[in-house]
Amino acid sequence: QVQLVESGGGLVQAGGSLRLSCAASGSIFSTNVMGWYRQAHGKQRELVALITRSGSTNYANSEKARFTISRDNAQNTVYLQMTALKPEDTAVYYCNAGPNRYEMEYWGKGTLVTVSS
Repeated sequence: QVQLVESGGGLVQAGGSLRLSCAASGSIFSTNVMGWYRQAHGKQRELVALITRSGSTNYANSEKARFTISRDNAQNTVYLQMTALKPEDTAVYYCNAGPNRYEMEYWGKGTLVTVSS
């Protein structure tokens, strides 16, 4: 089993930055791939970015220029650095993990990011 705990969300003005963190505990194997999804009110959950243990990354095209995913394998923690935030980035951001990108079965409870205009 894997537990994922997100932190770092909050209220920020448009143009500002935030860094989200997700600390994982449990099976190291089950966190070979970690990532971030987000879900805005009334919308479907969507991928933001993924990162493998070796550091390979995959971004949703629309966020690649503004968001950076990274991880600290020693701490089993994944980060999402978000810059130039827009009101449309307002959402609950969820941490996601799995042994590979086709078995991303573990989810955190989410952290709310609110971007004011």
